[in-house]
Amino acid sequence: MKKSLSILFSALTLIGLSSCMRYSDYDRYPDMPSNYREESNIQDPLEGDSFADIEENPFVKVSQQPASSFSIDADGASYAYMRRCLNAGRKPAANSIRTEEFLNYFTFDYPSPTGEETLALNAEIGDCPWAKGHKLLRIGLKGKPVSDADMPKANFILLVDTSGSMAGADRIDLLKSGLCNMIDAMRPDDRISIITYSGKVSKVLESTLVKDAEAIKRAIMSLIASGSTAGGEAMKMAYDEAVENYIEGGNNRIIMCTDGDFNVGVTSTEALVEMVESYLDKGIYLSIMGFGSGNYQDHRMEELSNHGNGTYTYIDCEDEMMKVFVHERSRFFSVANDVKCQVVFTENVDSYRLIGYENRTMSSEDFDNDKKDAGEIGAGQTVTALYELIPSQTITAHANAAFINVRYKRTLGEDSYLLTLNTGIPTIEDFKPSSEFGFAAGIAAYALALRDSKYKGSASLSMATDLVKPASAPGKDVDPLGLRSQLLELIEKAGGLQN
Repeated sequence: MKKSLSILFSALTLIGLSSCMRYSDYDRYPDMPSNYREESNIQDPLEGDSFADIEENPFVKVSQQPASSFSIDADGASYAYMRRCLNAGRKPAANSIRTEEFLNYFTFDYPSPTGEETLALNAEIGDCPWAKGHKLLRIGLKGKPVSDADMPKANFILLVDTSGSMAGADRIDLLKSGLCNMIDAMRPDDRISIITYSGKVSKVLESTLVKDAEAIKRAIMSLIASGSTAGGEAMKMAYDEAVENYIEGGNNRIIMCTDGDFNVGVTSTEALVEMVESYLDKGIYLSIMGFGSGNYQDHRMEELSNHGNGTYTYIDCEDEMMKVFVHERSRFFSVANDVKCQVVFTENVDSYRLIGYENRTMSSEDFDNDKKDAGEIGAGQTVTALYELIPSQTITAHANAAFINVRYKRTLGEDSYLLTLNTGIPTIEDFKPSSEFGFAAGIAAYALALRDSKYKGSASLSMATDLVKPASAPGKDVDPLGLRSQLLELIEKAGGLQN
């Protein structure tokens, strides 16, 4: 029976992977090694993955604490990991579900910044679908879009985990194919370095102009996964490489590709965070791409990206590689840095609850402190936050509910800019919130139902479907990759696992 379950889980994992794989470069480089490895020896491909505990934000009385502050989170790893789980035929662990990352996996139809601003703020309030009498505040941010022609030169250091745990079709092979596609999308005067780490740290490729694309691709396709994991030493070398080839005014970024399992040298998360933070003032960003399962260290990678002025993504299939490294590559360029949000509620709100962002909350003092690190938003990227509100017993039509303040820096190290917006509570019965409001509410309902949250109220998978569907029509300009219709398919899969 145990052997049968092992084969079943392995088959489901490979089916889920192959269902969205394409753009392979192996046919173009037949002489390069491939480390495809069957995983039938792993009884459950997702067993052993590690996540930090999540204690959901509670309702807070406005009379006791009128201000709520948090750092934005532009990550999407939690959503892609959920998709991997469903494609493997199982529900994701509750602690792997971060609602803000479900929301921010998607691009929303928000207005772009105008004038010299590189960040735009919008908000609206409507009825909360899962709690009668409650309201939902949606806060939307959008980074300034930047065309390819206007994008600054890139100095990318690919920091690749080539330890034995990265072997397999869904790890090193998937990574190599995706990186080759990214090279095709870059400009000739961009630069790439490659550093690998397993039992030892190696500089596989010195900083090379992308005009030598074939040389870069040969280096990528030659990568083989084996040995233990010396991640800390490799990270130090990657930062040194970034400093040595630093481009003034450019996009200087380390792109770390790993399953997060460091077991040689500097291995503690605290020591790694300290190392990452020591480079913040040098204008070097850290983006982390997670791969694989079975010993996946989600909590470590999320924390490192949080402290490294970067984003954290989970790569479950080739389509996700294309999304991150090609279609949304402009997001590697940050147009709004250290972005923080503070919402000050009025007496027209009795209580509020921030949905998600549990490890991003901060004090009012931190909001006003420009030295306090916060999240980054890439070019054209949108970020969404939701609050569930309990209105006061007596309010007037369009009563002001909250003052929304956002601080951000256009460039790291400079003083912050302040955006402000007042938001009222609509009480007119025929008030219609935007389709993006319904889509955001649907994503939140899905996350609440999937994790069986104690705050889910009447939220269900069927409610999530009803809310998401109106904003998920094919051909929607804001969704060229069809990710919204895919969400509907995933909700249906989750329903099948609950039955």
